[in-house]
Amino acid sequence: MAPDDPAGFVLGIDFGGTKIALATATTAGERLRATRIETRAADGAEEVMRRTVAAAHRLAGTAPGRLLAAGVSTFGVVRDGRVHLAPNVPGWEDLPLPALLRDGLGVSALNVDNDVNAAATAELDWGALASTDVGLYINLGTGTGAALIVGGRVIPGVHGAAGEIGYLLREPGEPGYAHGHAPLEEYTSGSGLAARGTTLLRRSVTAVDLAASRHQPAVASLLDDAAATIGMTVANLATFLDPERVVVGGGMATAFLPAIEGAIRRAVPFPPPVVAARFIDDAPLIGAIALAVEAL
Repeated sequence: MAPDDPAGFVLGIDFGGTKIALATATTAGERLRATRIETRAADGAEEVMRRTVAAAHRLAGTAPGRLLAAGVSTFGVVRDGRVHLAPNVPGWEDLPLPALLRDGLGVSALNVDNDVNAAATAELDWGALASTDVGLYINLGTGTGAALIVGGRVIPGVHGAAGEIGYLLREPGEPGYAHGHAPLEEYTSGSGLAARGTTLLRRSVTAVDLAASRHQPAVASLLDDAAATIGMTVANLATFLDPERVVVGGGMATAFLPAIEGAIRRAVPFPPPVVAARFIDDAPLIGAIALAVEAL
């Protein structure tokens, strides 16, 4: 953690699927003020960026001193200054996000990473992964993702796509990324469970609705199978990585923790402890602040 600098502050920005969260913080990472703006399905990248920069300037105007650095958490993967694997927001794919924000915010010290890596950075700096040399962070929410920690740092991979476990195959020969699918995510994420539950029940449901309907045998089977699949996946990752600790975050963490703990006990030669993340609801925003502090 950087020493506090009373002459300035940092800014964190988290781009989500339906909202953008922003927060100012001291250079030691203590939050000052936060705001959020909603995004609409019709909003393209240009409009999202315009509204974000405007909101950032309004928020920065309430902070003491000057803006020293910014950190950004985004869906997709950031590689060579552009966003990839982000087809759900028009114009976001191949967007030069770092350059646009440096220009719009007027700040040169800027770190940008995907939302799961940002959340893992928050856990490394201030949460359940503190002082961990080799660790595994699993995010279970609207999507399914992971971050690998080696040498006390998040490992991006050659293309910035390390930890994109949503694209893992569940069985041989099933359609994968080349066919427009993310097999594990479609089977286990909140959005994937909602889609599968909607088909099963023949009415529109969310993952929360499914949890409330667990008394129905078909729903219980769907949820239990998803939990078992996640447990197997994380156990395999732990066997491969041999981490000191597995930290599980995201809105569905609590529901899947028992399955992950059980699978790791059964399958991993040196089973690591499995713990809940410190930061859940606003983990990517806190991670963006951590990225900003690291940019100083």
